Amino acid sequence: MRMWFRPAVPSSRAAGGGIARAAVVAPRRRAVRGRAAATMWAIILGAAIGASPAAAQEARTGAPLAGAPPVPQLRPAPSAGPRGISREEAARRAALGTVAGEVAPPVDPRLAKSRFAAVTGPTAAPARALGRYGLGCLAGAVELPAEGPNHSSMRLSRGRRWGHPVTLAFITDLAAAAAASGLNGILVGDMSQARGGPMLFGHSSHQVGLDVDIWFAPRPATVLTSEARETMPFQSVLNGDGSDVDPARFTPVVAALVRQAAADRRVARVFVHPHIKRAMCAMTWPDRSFLSRVRPWYGHDEHFHVRLACPADSPDCVPQAPPPPDDGCGDALAYWYTPAPYTPDPSAKPKPPLTVDRMPLVCRQLLAMPDRAEAYAVAPVPTGQETPVPPSPQ
Repeated sequence: MRMWFRPAVPSSRAAGGGIARAAVVAPRRRAVRGRAAATMWAIILGAAIGASPAAAQEARTGAPLAGAPPVPQLRPAPSAGPRGISREEAARRAALGTVAGEVAPPVDPRLAKSRFAAVTGPTAAPARALGRYGLGCLAGAVELPAEGPNHSSMRLSRGRRWGHPVTLAFITDLAAAAAASGLNGILVGDMSQARGGPMLFGHSSHQVGLDVDIWFAPRPATVLTSEARETMPFQSVLNGDGSDVDPARFTPVVAALVRQAAADRRVARVFVHPHIKRAMCAMTWPDRSFLSRVRPWYGHDEHFHVRLACPADSPDCVPQAPPPPDDGCGDALAYWYTPAPYTPDPSAKPKPPLTVDRMPLVCRQLLAMPDRAEAYAVAPVPTGQETPVPPSPQ
C-alpha cells in the first residue's frame, strides 16, 4: 500500500547536534511495506526538529516521483548485496535474468505501465515532451548510445535510454565536463522509455524524456560488456551505517559534478540523498545559487537524478514550479531530519492503479501511432561517436 505523509509540525528546536547518530539512518529508495515498519522508523528517528511548512510542501509536491513518497528502510549491512538484498538472493535473481535485483510485476494490458513498457519503438519526429513528469509521455524520442566517448549506458535490457534531444545534449555536455575534471566520464542509468509513460517498476516520474539518473559509481576504464552493464552493482556514497556521506566516495570532484548539473540552465532540479545535500551545503562555493536546485529526496545515495526544464519546442509539457530561491540549507533541509517525512498518514487511502484510459488523451493517441521506421533497424555496435544532437543552449 502506498502511504501519504504528514507534514512536519513546526517547532522552536533547530537542526544540529540534537540528532543522535541512529536518527539519521539513510533513507533508501525502496519502500518498507506496511504500517508497522513505518512506525518503527518514527521511533528510530526520535523527537521532531522544527521545519517550515514550505519544507513540507516541497517534500509533498516538489518531489521527483508522482504519488506518495516511499517509506525509507534501514541501510543494509555492509555484507548485503545490491538493492539491500543478500548476495545469495542477488545472485539468484541475476541467474533468473532480472534486472539489477528488481522483479517486474505481472503484465496487465489494462495498466498504462504495461502498455508503455511493451512499446519498444519511438514515434516519428519532431520530439515533444507531453504532460507532466509523473503523468505524461514522449513523442519523437532519441536513443542514447550504449557507449560514447565519455559515457556508458547501464541496464540496457530495461529499454530506458530514450529521451528528448535536449536531454541527450545535456548528458553529452555533462559527460565531457566529467572527463575534463579528471573523472573517466559518467555512467548513465534510467532515462525514459521509447514513448515515455509510466514504467513497470522503479520510477513514477521519468515519463516525458526529461529525467536522467547519473550513477555515482565511477566509470570503468575499459568498455563494459553487456553482462557487466546488467550486473554491475550500484555504489552508495554514504558511509557504512548510513549516517553521513563517505568522503572517500563523495569527493570534491564528485560534488563538483553535481554542481555542474545543477548549475546548467537547462536543469530544473537535481535530486540527491539528504546527507548529500547537507554535505554540499557545508562546502565552500564561489556561487551558491545552484544549491536551490539541489533537492533532498528519499534514496538517491547511489545516483543523482537530473530533471530538465520543459524545452521551448514542447508547449504541452507541464513545468514543475521552481524551487524556493534560497539555497535550501535551512528549514527545508532540517525537515529531512525529523520523523515527518517517514511517518505515514493513517487516514491515507491507496490509489487505484493507473489505467490507459486515465492517461492524457495525447498519450493514448501516442500509443496507437506506428513506430518510427528506423526503430526496427538493428542497433550498431557502439563506435564511440557521440549522438548527433542540437547545439547546447548554454
